[in-house]
Amino acid sequence: MDDALITVWTAEGFLSWAASQDGRYEFDGVEPISMTFGTARHNRIMTNIHAALRLHLRGTRWAYYGPDLGIATTGGKIRAPDALVTGTRFADSEMLAPDPVVVFEVVSPESGRRDRIEKVREYAAVVSIMRYVIVESATSGVLVLHRDIGTEPWTARALMADDMLDLVELGIRIPVSAFYEDVVLPGAASAGP
Repeated sequence: MDDALITVWTAEGFLSWAASQDGRYEFDGVEPISMTFGTARHNRIMTNIHAALRLHLRGTRWAYYGPDLGIATTGGKIRAPDALVTGTRFADSEMLAPDPVVVFEVVSPESGRRDRIEKVREYAAVVSIMRYVIVESATSGVLVLHRDIGTEPWTARALMADDMLDLVELGIRIPVSAFYEDVVLPGAASAGP
C-alpha cells in the first residue's frame, strides 16, 4: 500500500516556497493559505490607508509596507496585513517586517473571523505591535486595539468616519474618513448626474 506523502511545513520552508509563487499566501503554521482576490472596495480602502500613511509619515523615522510583506506571529505563522508600520530598517530583499508597531487589516465578510479573532490573538503575541487597526469594508468605521508597552491585553475603541485615528506611537493623527475617500459602501445612495 502506498502511503501518501505528507509535507511538513515550516515558516522557513513556506517563505522559500512563497517566493516562487504567482499568488499571495499566508501561513497558518500548518499549511499555506491562498489570499483570495479582494473587491475593488477593499483595494480602494487599502490604497487610501497607504496614501494616508505616506502623507503623514513622510520625513519621519517610520516606514509603511504591505500587503506583500509578512509578519511572523505565534506558532511559526506568517500573516500579510494590508498595511504595517515599522521603525526598524532592514534589507529590501526581506520578506518579513521586523518590529511592526502598527498593523492594519481591511475586513471583508469572508475574512472577518480570521481578522477579528485569530489575528487579534496572533498580533497580541508580537511584542512590538502596539496598535491593531481593523478597518471595515461594508461600512465606514474602524476598531482600534491598543496596548501600552509591557501590557498584554488590548484596549478596544470603535471609531466612526467623523473621528480621528490617533497613532500616538507614530506621532500622527489620521481622519478615519480618509480611508473611505472615493469608496462606495453598500446601501449608500449613488450620486446622480
